Amino acid sequence: MVPAQPSLVLQTEELDPAPASWLAERARLVRAAPGDAGFEALLKDSAALVVRTYTQVNEALLQRAPNLRVVGRAGVGLDNIDLEACRRRGVRVVHTPDANSQAVVEFVWSLVFDALRPRLFLTEALDKKRWGETRKELRARRQVCDCVLGVFGMGRIGRRVARVGTSLGMQVLYHDLLEVPVADRYGAQPVSRDELLRQSDILTIHVDDRPSNRAIVNAAAFALLKPDVVFINAARGFLVDAAACAEFFIKNPAATAMLDVHEPEPFGPTYPLLDIKNVHLSPHIAAATDAAQVNMSWVVRDVWRVLNNEEPQFAAV
Repeated sequence: MVPAQPSLVLQTEELDPAPASWLAERARLVRAAPGDAGFEALLKDSAALVVRTYTQVNEALLQRAPNLRVVGRAGVGLDNIDLEACRRRGVRVVHTPDANSQAVVEFVWSLVFDALRPRLFLTEALDKKRWGETRKELRARRQVCDCVLGVFGMGRIGRRVARVGTSLGMQVLYHDLLEVPVADRYGAQPVSRDELLRQSDILTIHVDDRPSNRAIVNAAAFALLKPDVVFINAARGFLVDAAACAEFFIKNPAATAMLDVHEPEPFGPTYPLLDIKNVHLSPHIAAATDAAQVNMSWVVRDVWRVLNNEEPQFAAV
């Protein structure tokens, strides 16, 4: 039963319409972003806050939200939420840890094939000479089954990426701080961090958002990579030292970078990775599928559980 005075839930970023409507039937759901007119007054009265990637839930915001009981992060990563500050204030944090895993895995593999298999879709007839020249121009230098796949971080996404790699006949190596059960490796072999960097023909990074992972791929790490490596980051922008990344790919024109995440987002005209021929940038779209967006938006269920003094299914705090 909806209480006579429903709890105020402040939604700062986009949610799928169905989960948003579900929550609006049970609470007073209001959409406003930081900086909008009326945001501060709404924040002061809110019992819940639903955010995605770009709302910073930090001590300064929490001080302006005295009635806040729960923060719902419609997504996986929690690097925009100060978990310790929330814990000190007794604010629960809920998220959707596996909502976009499949979407990200599919996107990573699309980047792999973009990097290795040049393609062209014809829009006009070609004469015999140009037909032959085009076929030669589009000849791939490598097949994935001939490459060593390196998976840096064997969590939910890393394991699925590894599973696809072994199914394609690749040698798959991984590095993770934790012991990964053999059944969850899908044939991937554990190696040291430095060996992973040295041996990988294709390196994809999937480590978590702990502060110690900031710039974990730095100049020293890039120095160990092969000069023709395919480097993929669809995890978090702050994992990569952008200046060191730019220097490596300028010096190694046979290498390829496929980067979906950045710091900051959106980046400006002075971003070090702009205008480098073998560095390809996309606007944080790995999770941009209808299914993933719906799955992430259903964080509202756990928000509602907390507001009703029930234990949430996916609690970070």
